[in-house]
Amino acid sequence: VSPWDIALCATGTAVAGENALVLAVLFYTPSLRAPMFLLIGSLALADLLAGLGLVANFAVRDLLRPPSEAAELAAAGLLLAAFSASVCSLLAITVDRYLSLYNALTYHSERTLGFTCAMVLLMWLLCLGVGLLPLLGWNCLRDQSACSILRPVTKDNAAVLAVTFLLLFALMMQLYLQICKIAFRHAQQIAVQHQFIATAQATSTRKGLSTLSLILGTFALCWIPFAIYSLVADSSYPAVYTYSLALPATCNSLINPIIYAFRNPDIQKSLWLACCGCIPSTFSSRPRTSSDV
Repeated sequence: VSPWDIALCATGTAVAGENALVLAVLFYTPSLRAPMFLLIGSLALADLLAGLGLVANFAVRDLLRPPSEAAELAAAGLLLAAFSASVCSLLAITVDRYLSLYNALTYHSERTLGFTCAMVLLMWLLCLGVGLLPLLGWNCLRDQSACSILRPVTKDNAAVLAVTFLLLFALMMQLYLQICKIAFRHAQQIAVQHQFIATAQATSTRKGLSTLSLILGTFALCWIPFAIYSLVADSSYPAVYTYSLALPATCNSLINPIIYAFRNPDIQKSLWLACCGCIPSTFSSRPRTSSDV
């Protein structure tokens, strides 16, 4: 058994456990029912399935004897569906943040829970369709020379997935740039209306920029190298290159709960209440503003 496969399996186990905690907090806390938390829950569910998919892929490839083509295709389909849903959930969160700033006056009346549920359901149906592609013929089990680094996905189909991912990332980056511009404008308006000192405004905008850099920087560092490598490489390339780039990509699902869930004040409160039965006196209750991005 390859040490890289063991590392991916261990990462998948950690990813599944961490995101299961997020889902448990969201499920058992009635106050966390807003559309924003539904999107965070969608992301956590996608990353949970991605973690389970990594464990299942390890079991199919390294433990199942004799190997089963159907099991290999099913494990690959689970990974495709889960990671597709994870990226799409990140995009949905980005769109939601943009709309909450761009349409601040009508956001809460337009972005109802029912509407968000319908959009999330549609997104998941699309991602499940992507997951079915290996079972429907997007595989190279009959022609090993056509395999990509994402075996059993063919090189051409892997290239399509990589290009789609890069386009989605470009859209996310454009939306976050617009979010940053709107947040700066809101911060300036608030500073003028309430006569805040310049240092307070600078602190708020710096925090927004740091959050923006954390989100985009983490996502890019985890996924962009692997996506680009998928475009140029095939199954003849050394496996160590694939493993060394796939492991950081899977770690993005380990980092997502920290960025999108555990940094949220409402989820932090629920975690403190669940673990300790109280909220520490040092806990900040300051409401989030547009400058926080």
